[in-house]
Amino acid sequence: MRLSQMLFITLRDDPADAEIPSHKLLIRAGYIRRIGSGIYAYLPLMWRVLQKVSQIVREEMNATGAQECLLPQLQPSELWKESGRWDTYTKAEGIMFALQDRREQELALGPTHEEVITTIARDMIRSYRQLPLNLYQIQTKFRDEIRPRFGLMRGREFIMKDAYSFNANEESLKKTYQQMYQAYTNVLQRSGLAFRAVQADSGAIGGSGSQEFMVLAEAGEDEVLYTEDGQYAANVEKAVSLPFDAEPSPFSTYEKRETPGTETIEKVSQFLKCSPTQIVKNVLYQTVYDNGLTVMALVSIRGDQEVNEVKLHNELTKQASQYGAKTILNLSVPSTEAQEKWAAKLLPLGYIAPDIGDEYIQNQFNNLSSGAKKTGEGSVHPKFLRLVDKTVVDLKNFVTGANESGYHVVGANWGVQFKLPDIIVDVRKAKAGDRAIHNPEQTIKSARGIEVGHIFQLGTKYSQAMGATYTNEQGEEKPLIMGCYGLGVSRLAQAAVEQSYDQDGIIWPVAIAPYHAIVTIPNINDAQQVEIAEKLYTELNQAGVETLLDDRNERAGVKFKDADLIGIPYRIVTGRAISNGKVEVVERQTRKSQEIPINEVVSTLKGWIDLAKGE
Repeated sequence: MRLSQMLFITLRDDPADAEIPSHKLLIRAGYIRRIGSGIYAYLPLMWRVLQKVSQIVREEMNATGAQECLLPQLQPSELWKESGRWDTYTKAEGIMFALQDRREQELALGPTHEEVITTIARDMIRSYRQLPLNLYQIQTKFRDEIRPRFGLMRGREFIMKDAYSFNANEESLKKTYQQMYQAYTNVLQRSGLAFRAVQADSGAIGGSGSQEFMVLAEAGEDEVLYTEDGQYAANVEKAVSLPFDAEPSPFSTYEKRETPGTETIEKVSQFLKCSPTQIVKNVLYQTVYDNGLTVMALVSIRGDQEVNEVKLHNELTKQASQYGAKTILNLSVPSTEAQEKWAAKLLPLGYIAPDIGDEYIQNQFNNLSSGAKKTGEGSVHPKFLRLVDKTVVDLKNFVTGANESGYHVVGANWGVQFKLPDIIVDVRKAKAGDRAIHNPEQTIKSARGIEVGHIFQLGTKYSQAMGATYTNEQGEEKPLIMGCYGLGVSRLAQAAVEQSYDQDGIIWPVAIAPYHAIVTIPNINDAQQVEIAEKLYTELNQAGVETLLDDRNERAGVKFKDADLIGIPYRIVTGRAISNGKVEVVERQTRKSQEIPINEVVSTLKGWIDLAKGE
């Protein structure tokens, strides 16, 4: 392709609405253009990158025996109601675009396709002889992000590969899962990216186990915790670790003390001259279940630790059935305005004890009809749901709130001054510096990452809910065992930029660069420069080296800057060196420049590119 004929416009200044380097560079270099909030057009250079990523994905998926298909983007709400996820995706997470057609039927634009694929399996899979089966697609997805940002990283429309496997038993599922793990590893390695596979939380998709594939980059939204021995890596939402041991308590007797102005752990620790590891802090959360009932959860955790709200969400979901609910619509720390709706009296915030009385909640629940109690209907449950984190279970003579503003108690013990809550959980947030569970001598390290892939062992969550069964060898009807495997194609492309750039622009890995080389003519009025450039342009493309020709009537400096900005791996300059029968070749990644005889350029570049692609 000749740049003079291409839709090619570069910008010298960063766009005002771009926050991270990859977003800025993709716009400046003419790869994408913003059409609306979280909505981008893929321009010719970007589309070539996306096609290359898609082809690598397609080749690796096909190698596992997976079959490509294409599923509808419009999905009937009935399927999502069958699986029980309609309210989760339209109300709780609120990320699904839902609409009504002219017949007033509810539809959604697919954020994912578990329901659709399970419907197909229910209709078409009958016998164990058809298993295992793995179907995948590469398609545009739609998610109504509350705050679209970072370009293609968190858009409302994006390209994704999603695969779904159907197996007869857990052993077969694990084999497929391992195949997908290897396929994703191959995709990222072939794409030239540094990455880490980590344990992850399954979230709204569900399932017994999952792993994320993180492209390592400083601007990554996710924190990855890992050990240097390579034996452990997890997303911070899923990570577990051993906290440092609590320091000995300086208090030996129980008493109530005045502690004015000590609403924070830091302040009370300084005031009482004690370690935060000897403080039990009690954090209040407002939980709204899918039946409309609000439950106030009180979490007691060690003062030097933070609550991992993903873990807490999972624990509170386990409690849903006792409140006549299935899932959580919203989990939050209640604001002052929220408290006014249910608090019977002013809460002693910052001074709450594990035994704060239920009388702080307005007793509106008992005034409801039995039907209203059953469904919740916007009411607040009259009792706190009390949970205690493992970090405080063994504390002795600890410090905690006194349920009175400006006061704490010291020297407190479980089973004496406070009853230990029945629900003991692990909801602490693991952090860098903790000790590893698998080897306490290993220290947890931290890195930033961009999630580009996520694989799940779903089990029978969807097949049981939607009646997707098969007949086994004994003639018994059993639910299909499923797996789900997603990989963000457009996100991977931008993650590659976030991982590899410099002050002058993008540095594409060779395998997914839009073009392998660019032939630059410094002076288009020099007939010899033009002739040699045209010759190399033709021969390189014929040899399979995808090549651009910068034949624009621009200054040489402008052309060099644009070549650096768009990140083409090799720049060939038909400048002064042609008088010696050579051209200058500059490698974008290293900036290494060398003069190569004109008749050796094609073979040399082809060798470099094949080596870079691992061919």
